Amino acid sequence: MEHVKQAGNMARPSWKWIVYIVVALMLLGWVLNVPAGLLGKADAVGYAVCHRIDERSFHIGERALPLCVRCSGQYLGAGLGLAYQFAIGRRRTGWPSRLALALFALFVVAYGIDGVNSYIHLPPLMAAFPELPRLYEPNNILRLFTGTGVGLGVAALLYPAFHSAVWKQSDPRPALGGLRELGGLLALAVGLDLLVLTESVWVLYPLALFSTGTVLVLLTVVYAMIFVMAFRKENHFENLRELALPLVGGFGCALAQIALLDLGRYWLTGTWAGFFSG
Repeated sequence: MEHVKQAGNMARPSWKWIVYIVVALMLLGWVLNVPAGLLGKADAVGYAVCHRIDERSFHIGERALPLCVRCSGQYLGAGLGLAYQFAIGRRRTGWPSRLALALFALFVVAYGIDGVNSYIHLPPLMAAFPELPRLYEPNNILRLFTGTGVGLGVAALLYPAFHSAVWKQSDPRPALGGLRELGGLLALAVGLDLLVLTESVWVLYPLALFSTGTVLVLLTVVYAMIFVMAFRKENHFENLRELALPLVGGFGCALAQIALLDLGRYWLTGTWAGFFSG
């Protein structure tokens, strides 16, 4: 009887594989129902998180990028920040230095000021409330740099939080410790932003894919952390293989969120274009 029971258990597919199959089918369904091509898929990701206003976006020829300039900077900064912290310390769990936190707080303030100023410059608000005080004429340079600054801050907080939540063994040092590490990250961010401002197709095309890919990475990481905490598996994992199920589940939730937002926005607007587009 024991052998029969074991044989029956072995015949049943693991519930883990059921999760993998469901997520794979979700991905297939999403891919088949969004615009064609790599940039089309990137558009569908951007469509879920960004207004995609044409005049506030970089362009490849006449085609707007999947994310507006500010969002492009934000996710470029977040992706760069995660990659940089991974390169200097793979499992660091310490919070950034006080200097880094103060700097990121200033980035958030600048982001907020420039964002509000840009918002009240939107044509509908300009027409409806011409008397509103407007600080300055908004421009894509400020949008890019303020977005990048906030993205760096998001990465600086998310990176140690994720590693603190999942690993049995980790490195307690700050993910962004001294001035040298912070300065290196800022130098890379400024250099990348200046490169983006050339608006070369050789820069903008990979930027479009990298920034929208970062959207999926951030959502996947956040949902994976939620799963780990919900199932009380904090500090339970030793390697990425053991972490595969929370990551795949997190990716599935990220994909579901994007798909639902895509569906809702398309139902309301009937177009994949950005707001205020003809």
